[in-house]
Amino acid sequence: MANVLEVGLTGRAYPIHIGGEVLGGVPAAVAELKAQNRPVALLADAEVALLHRLAFDRVFADVPTCILPGGEATKSLAALGQVYDFLAGMGMDRTGTLFVAGGGVIGDLGGFAAATFLRGIDFHQIPTTLLAMVDSSVGGKTGININAGKNLVGSFHQPRAVHISTDFLKTLPAREFNAGMAEVIKYGLLADAGLFERLQQASWSAENPDLPAILYRCCQIKAEIVSEDEREQAASGGRALLNLGHTFAHAIEQAAGYGEYLHGEAVGLGLVMAADYSRQLGTLSAADAEAVRQLVDATGLPVRLRSPLPADALLAAMKRDKKVRAGNLRLVTLERIGRAVTTEGADESRLRALWHSYGAQ
Repeated sequence: MANVLEVGLTGRAYPIHIGGEVLGGVPAAVAELKAQNRPVALLADAEVALLHRLAFDRVFADVPTCILPGGEATKSLAALGQVYDFLAGMGMDRTGTLFVAGGGVIGDLGGFAAATFLRGIDFHQIPTTLLAMVDSSVGGKTGININAGKNLVGSFHQPRAVHISTDFLKTLPAREFNAGMAEVIKYGLLADAGLFERLQQASWSAENPDLPAILYRCCQIKAEIVSEDEREQAASGGRALLNLGHTFAHAIEQAAGYGEYLHGEAVGLGLVMAADYSRQLGTLSAADAEAVRQLVDATGLPVRLRSPLPADALLAAMKRDKKVRAGNLRLVTLERIGRAVTTEGADESRLRALWHSYGAQ
């Protein structure tokens, strides 16, 4: 039996289904659309489609399907063009629905294709990684990367539903699972100290019986924030808080080359750096900053750069971040574990010294 929670957007509310079985309630959704004679298509991660071929063949047997690799390089203008050509070729129209199955890369790419093809069609998210389940599949942020930076081209386009099946995680490599835990840790840091403490007290894997409850709590926190500030327009706080650690993370990904770090690995280091930066500002205790470093480290995520990256390139990437307003970089900082705030006007000299302390050159 799936647990269901709702992202409460006026006139566009949608459910998040959290269950065990692969593709859980998806067959019913597909059957309902077909009964209405609405076109249905599938965009899927190549590895996921192979690992779960029997389930996908059963549910999407006669559905036009586009298969793409799930690596960060796929989140590109070229791959977006492939999806557009696929949708046009299979005869997608404005009454149709695209099901998007994969991790954050395929989810973001497919969501953006749905947002812009024929000026917008419906889509359903089927996240297959931990990171996508707790973060990228919920909230309607879609997009691709360009050479200038990560997620600089995109759109807000909410899915019609999110279908989370925890059995997907049983085939997820340990490195990918650990990367997803970075986003789980993020939710504890920004909104729930009890969740953070719970993460400190156990070893987490796809087999942990408490994992569905953790997923539910993370999705609940994100749903609440998105419902209050869908398009990240709040003067302070709001949806921007979900970017805790991400300005550092996106800079690492760009400077190192997309794919060198998994997104969650960069986020894990970004969380450590955000906590350390908050400590330097005097808003977070040294003990709390150390607790963040220890949990990220225990989760198998990097707490320093793996190899030196140019500080100039890292700082330049931060300045191109979407959260820059009127030339001022906003960072999400911590007042304590469980409470984050947005901070205006980050000090470049302090940031440069911080990068150097984590292995930049």
